[in-house]
Amino acid sequence: MKKRDFLTLQGFTANEISGILELTRKFKENSLGIDEESILSGKSIVLLFQKHSTRTRVSFEVAVNQLGGYPICLGWRESQLGRGETIADTARVLSRYVDAIVARVYKHSDLEEMARYANIPVINALSDMYHPCQIVADLYTIWEKFGSLKGLKV
Repeated sequence: MKKRDFLTLQGFTANEISGILELTRKFKENSLGIDEESILSGKSIVLLFQKHSTRTRVSFEVAVNQLGGYPICLGWRESQLGRGETIADTARVLSRYVDAIVARVYKHSDLEEMARYANIPVINALSDMYHPCQIVADLYTIWEKFGSLKGLKV
């Protein structure tokens, strides 16, 4: 399966975004027809935070746990990045140990560099330019309330 990063919503089609919203609905209703606790079974996800967070970190940590995965919370300074290791090297190293990287960074260019050198998916948990996970959550709330996004102006 080809690696796909989630750095922005750019590059996602309207059908793909609708599919994400539909999948979100099924998760919320617990109607996937599978054991949701096994979706990330055997998977380790690093939560790499350059920028401090409470809600984002806790929500990702809880989500990975609820899906059966193992979250590894790592502050930027706690990693070799804090000692001057390049983002490229850190991305390569993490790619050998974990199955995905969720990163919250100050500069979006850091996230793009991480995605360029990681051979695992990189998910943007917030950068100075984009917050795609929050946008999906907001779109879902609107979609749930109105039943569609068509014709709506936000």
